[in-house]
Amino acid sequence: MLKVNELHTGYGKKPVLFGPSLEISKGKIVAIIGPNGAGKSTILKAICGLIPVWDGKITFEDSCINDSTPAKNVKRGITFCPQGNRVFDELSVNENLQIGGIYLKKKELAGRIDDVLQLFPMLKDRLKQNAGTLSGGEQQMLALGRALIPRPKLLLLDEPSLGLSPNLISTAFERIQQVNRERGTAILIVEQKVRKVLKICHKVYGIKLGKVVFDGQPEQIRHDERLRQIFL
Repeated sequence: MLKVNELHTGYGKKPVLFGPSLEISKGKIVAIIGPNGAGKSTILKAICGLIPVWDGKITFEDSCINDSTPAKNVKRGITFCPQGNRVFDELSVNENLQIGGIYLKKKELAGRIDDVLQLFPMLKDRLKQNAGTLSGGEQQMLALGRALIPRPKLLLLDEPSLGLSPNLISTAFERIQQVNRERGTAILIVEQKVRKVLKICHKVYGIKLGKVVFDGQPEQIRHDERLRQIFL
């Protein structure tokens, strides 16, 4: 479904990624792990079109998307849920969800919102509430729900556990698995809670200093002492 081949990019004139390559198959959960500053989030931003590709190639369903924009990528079937509970604080929960379906007709959008509320029932009683007044966990659920409104083929998740309590972290990962299992959505997830994400992903890439230093099965990291020291 998605192939990233020898990607080079960064911010301004500062390079961050030095040729990492990765791929994700239809219906799979793939994790990107590594230390802070390794370039994990930068990979997601390049895929969704937030930053330009300097060199290399990003292919989605056999089409090069190097020069695509976030809006075009949403229409292709790629959505991005950034880290940090990125919601529109002064808009209601319902308005935040509606933004996720800006390209949909009114009736279809209403059905999509109902689907999201089935997945995140805690939001049902807060539809008229300003998103900025929600708890951190509720805002994370709202951001994830908004990203699911377009029914993406590929969902990019950046640190979904950030700022959540241990109980809410478990709930968030359960919902991620549910989305993958019930909807067949492929998920590329960047996560610092390595032990948690290794339990749900089908494949994992280890990034260090802008390069892939490991790719394989999550079990390999659990059982290889050298890899454990690097990533756990």
